[in-house]
Amino acid sequence: MTEFWTGKTVLVTGHTGFKGSWLSLWLEELGAQVAGFALAPKMEINLFDQLGLSDRIDHHIGDIRDASAVAARVADVQPDVVFHLAAQSLVLEGYESPVETWQTNVMGTAHLIEALRKQDKRCAAVMVTTDKVYENREDGRAYREDDALGGHDPYSASKAGMEIAISSWRRSFLGDTDIRMASARAGNVIGGGDWAENRIVPDIARALGARARIGVRNPNSVRPWQHVLEPLSGYMTLAERLWQSDDPALQSSFNFGPSPQEVRPVRDLVLNALTHWPGDWSDTSQPNARHEAGLLSLDPKKARDILGVTPRWSFEKAVEQTINWYKSVHGGTDPLQLSIRQIAGFCAA
Repeated sequence: MTEFWTGKTVLVTGHTGFKGSWLSLWLEELGAQVAGFALAPKMEINLFDQLGLSDRIDHHIGDIRDASAVAARVADVQPDVVFHLAAQSLVLEGYESPVETWQTNVMGTAHLIEALRKQDKRCAAVMVTTDKVYENREDGRAYREDDALGGHDPYSASKAGMEIAISSWRRSFLGDTDIRMASARAGNVIGGGDWAENRIVPDIARALGARARIGVRNPNSVRPWQHVLEPLSGYMTLAERLWQSDDPALQSSFNFGPSPQEVRPVRDLVLNALTHWPGDWSDTSQPNARHEAGLLSLDPKKARDILGVTPRWSFEKAVEQTINWYKSVHGGTDPLQLSIRQIAGFCAA
């Protein structure tokens, strides 16, 4: 993987976010020329600033909903590879701002694909959606890439809309170009440096850092937890294969998730976290709260069979690495060096 990325020009949209920051750091460590396009970080404390990425990559602030700004950035960067992570990525915020969520996730994606169409060079594009794109019937099935798309809440539905847009543009316009595009659907991602509101791991870290009780909204909800480096590794493998091969099977959608036996309830996540950073928690679920899926699981067989991508860290290892990141940084450890060490440890696993 190192040789492929050396010298490649890579555009990461959403590079100021949690996943975008980890990805930008990893790519930069591999020798890629990383360019970003994103809004400024929303949180006062955020991973992008903690890693000092504005001094390490070609950092650019812009709104994915602004078609002209997107087109100008793509024209300026002329990327070999694109990772599209810019999104409104929170279920509860989707309820509060449904139109903005659709504008960002669907129209923002269309703006980017239109900009890429104007490139007269080869480009591999990995468009990141979510595990929540499926019409989730909560029947215990692990969803496959050919299952029906849907979405109860505005965020999930907008991401399903994003998948439909990607498929439409790919079939309608990209066949006679050198743009090779795939979508990536990842399970619930955990890892150090996520400071978003209304996410369980940041809630755990904030509470433990303040020596407060952790409030858990949905302790029985079951999710395909994985460390952030797992899907990022999958995205990078997918991009490399897209660049190297014309195989149409690659220009499709891929699930990136843990093995079925690693799918766990929120309660297990909290209890595992407390073995690494002791504290207390309480069930704060409310019967009239906004709908969030109770059960969600992905089938990652396609990524394993076609890309050779398999999980490296178990559920317990992912939680350990995540909580130790927060605990260590809380104790004064440098976030940049800690993150680089965790990437190295993951690659060696």
